Amino acid sequence: MFLFQLPEDVLFLVLSYLDPRSLCRLSQACKRSYMFISRDAVWRKIAKDIINTGLTRQGIDLCVSIPLKDRVRVSHNWIHGVCRKEVLLKWKINLLPWIQLDCDVLYLSQAANISAYHLRAEGGTLQNSRVALFSGHQEDVCRFTLTDTHLISAGGDGKIIVHDRGSDYSVGFHGHNQEVNCIDCKGGVIVSGSRDKTAKIWALAPDRFGQCLHTIPTYDRVWSVAISPSLCNFVTGTACCENFAPLRIWDTERCHLVSCLGTEFRRGAGVLDIVYESPFQLLTCGYDTFIRYWDLRVCSRKCVMEWEEPHDSSLYCIKTDNNHMIASGSSYYGVVRLWDKRQTRCLQMFQLAPTTSSPVYSLCFNTTHLYAALASVLYSLDFRSAASHSWK
Repeated sequence: MFLFQLPEDVLFLVLSYLDPRSLCRLSQACKRSYMFISRDAVWRKIAKDIINTGLTRQGIDLCVSIPLKDRVRVSHNWIHGVCRKEVLLKWKINLLPWIQLDCDVLYLSQAANISAYHLRAEGGTLQNSRVALFSGHQEDVCRFTLTDTHLISAGGDGKIIVHDRGSDYSVGFHGHNQEVNCIDCKGGVIVSGSRDKTAKIWALAPDRFGQCLHTIPTYDRVWSVAISPSLCNFVTGTACCENFAPLRIWDTERCHLVSCLGTEFRRGAGVLDIVYESPFQLLTCGYDTFIRYWDLRVCSRKCVMEWEEPHDSSLYCIKTDNNHMIASGSSYYGVVRLWDKRQTRCLQMFQLAPTTSSPVYSLCFNTTHLYAALASVLYSLDFRSAASHSWK
């Protein structure tokens, strides 16, 4: 085609005006057009403007191994709710499971243990046998977090256990007087929060390993914590049962209160999950049915955006693609919702357990699959399973 005899910079400019359907049709014209249009550079602008393609707001590509053209195609399935639901695991006793996804390994807490499973490359399902088991708690694991080398778990027995991900070595220490509800770790520092109304900072560095650096009285039960990517501060989310703001930012080094987020919270509007997107931007959710988006550069007294769960359900967990999409887990019937930050209404809703009133205790996703842990089952939503109608 004469079009593809143009200089590449001119050709990229021309193709930037086409939508995905037009690009796909043009790629079928000849082999040369197919090869050129398959380049990631052609699809980058489109991929950054739609949800969950692995491109962050800063332009960082989190999934370089998958062509952007394929990720844009799958993104349209997320937008239109085209997916296949599958049960990955079931267990007999109702639990409060927590899951984390690290590349092709899914970590799942069940009672006092945490199991690691490899995901099959062809389908995103779990391999038959687990590849690792992390144990040591006397009561149920409440939360756990991953670093490059460690898995750090918090339990109902008040213990914090640091597991080496590459071996069977682990070290546990009594962190709190009551159950440790939440934990986070970044930059060699661990932050934990407990029902005993304290948050604690621990050292992970070898020379001070397991040493409690600071104890912060929060005067309310701590349900969630998150360390800023800058490592300078961290946020605690509390039960909002006392006369204290449920969202407070603390200085990591001096443990001084930096600021409180928000001014008007209903009593009992506890914060159950906190996710940082950048050192200045974070998302929160909890019992008051709202997802809130905070930008600390603008104002700490009021969130910049908020989205309400339409059925007035508490929100147990949230995850973000670090660009436009938020996924949330609700307190009833295993409802997972997808949100586009540029819209006020929910983008898609998936009712995973219509016959049982189980919350979604935890969820995680990559560009092709979403995983959700309910009280007695682990679900997978596969968004590669069918071509989106908008591409036909």
